[in-house]
Amino acid sequence: MRVDLWLRPSDKALLPVHYNQLVQGVIYRHLDEIVAQRTHEQGWAVEGKRRFPLFVFSRLRGRFARQNGHLSFDGPATLSLASPVEALLESLALNLMRGRYFRLGKAIFELTSVEVALPPTYRRPVLLKALSPITVYSTLETPEGRKKTYYYAPQEPEFGRLVLENLRRKIRARTGEDVPPDGTTFRPVKVSNRNLVVARYKGTIIKGWTGIYELDAPEPYFRMALDAGLGAKNSQGFGFVEVWEPKKTSHGDKEDME
Repeated sequence: MRVDLWLRPSDKALLPVHYNQLVQGVIYRHLDEIVAQRTHEQGWAVEGKRRFPLFVFSRLRGRFARQNGHLSFDGPATLSLASPVEALLESLALNLMRGRYFRLGKAIFELTSVEVALPPTYRRPVLLKALSPITVYSTLETPEGRKKTYYYAPQEPEFGRLVLENLRRKIRARTGEDVPPDGTTFRPVKVSNRNLVVARYKGTIIKGWTGIYELDAPEPYFRMALDAGLGAKNSQGFGFVEVWEPKKTSHGDKEDME
C-alpha cells in the first residue's frame, strides 16, 4: 500500500540536505503508540533473526533551491510512503490529518491532502524507478581485524543477488511463506555514475543508487518491492521504488533507455 502526502511549506522551508532522520522522526511521532511500538521496537522477524520495520519513504519531491548547505522549498511538495502493513499507513495518515501541520527540523509543513495510490498491475518483467537511493552493502573485516562496510554498485553481481535475498526475507517475515527466487532477476537498466547518492544518517555515511531497474520476479517479490522498498535501510528512507514507463517521443516511439 502506498500513500502520497501533499504538503505546503510555511514561507520558505529550509531543510538540511540530509533530512532522512527528520522524516523518520515525524513518522514515528504520528503513529498510534501500539503501532509505533510494534514497528520500532519489534518489527517483523525472520526466524528470530533480522527484524524489518516494513515501511519505506521517498525523498521530498517539489521545487527547491540549494542555500548555504540547506534545501529551500518554496512551493508544494510531495512525500510518498509505502508499507505492506496497512494499519501503519492508516495510523500515520489519520494522525497527520488531525494535526495538519508538522515540523521537519525548523521547517513547518501543512498537510493539504492524502492520496492512496492504486496498486499497479503485476507483470514481469517490470521497470522500477528509485525515488530514493537503493543501498546494498556487506560488512567485511580488514586484515587488521576491523569492520568495514562495503557498498555495492548496481553493476556488481552481488547488488542484484542481495536485493533479491532481502526481498525473500521480507516476504518470509511478513507472510511466513518462503518464495524461492528461482528464475528471478534484478538488474540496472538506466544507471550511471550520476545516480550515486552519498547520504548521511545519524553521522554515518550511506551510499545508494537511484536510476531505472528491471525486476523479473514472482508477484510476491513485485508487491514487496513496492510496499517495503529495495535493498537495506528502507525505514531510513532508502529504496523507495515505483513502476516506471518510458515516455513517448513526439513521433510516438518510446524513449531510448540505453
